[in-house]
Amino acid sequence: MRIIVTRPAPDAEAFAALARTAGFEPVLSPVMAIDFGKAPPSLKGVGALAFTSANGVRAFCGLSGDRSLPVFAVGAMTAEEARRDGFENVIAAGGDVASLTEAIAAAPTSGDVLHIAGAERAGDLVAALETRGVGARRAVLYEAVPVTSLADEAVASLAGEPAAEAAALFSPRSASLFIALVRQAGLEARLADVVAACLSEAVADAVRGVQWKSVVIAGERNSESLLAALANEITTSRG
Repeated sequence: MRIIVTRPAPDAEAFAALARTAGFEPVLSPVMAIDFGKAPPSLKGVGALAFTSANGVRAFCGLSGDRSLPVFAVGAMTAEEARRDGFENVIAAGGDVASLTEAIAAAPTSGDVLHIAGAERAGDLVAALETRGVGARRAVLYEAVPVTSLADEAVASLAGEPAAEAAALFSPRSASLFIALVRQAGLEARLADVVAACLSEAVADAVRGVQWKSVVIAGERNSESLLAALANEITTSRG
């Protein structure tokens, strides 16, 4: 089963490897490219770092060698990236800004919480923390820049040569960008034969204005759960 992978590098390659292990044939077609910043953030007065994506971890680690601060990660995948890059004191929240806010508020730090963020954000972590009495500020260290077209292989697969049967969608923004690029290619009608495999309910909400074969949602916010939900959908639909 061919599955279009919309994540940017390097997450796309990691997900593709998992997909192959699970019996899928991935087609890489990132809808965004990550543009990392050049200036390191000031850590003066900072007592902890908050990351809302793995790209935030990569952006920080590419600019700073400091791994001594405690880390609050939005979810398991971001926490894993932080540990892989040398952080030892890492707390993983439940996968969204609300749960991250609660995790930080429950573990007071000795200074401000610095949110390492992208230019586009799904929620306002700093404002949420300030309403809980937690000192916080933001450092924008990367930007997810939309691409201008689908990969040629994805276009061919949507056209049925050979057919893509699913698209893996990881955020509301990337889902919306994917749909826009499909429309740009004149292939929206083809989505009626494609399963939208969504990492969260919020992602599913972003795709429901389009006719899909079906929409499936990961039970947990990680790649393994997304692939398991998709495999279950395939097994059920094929009887």
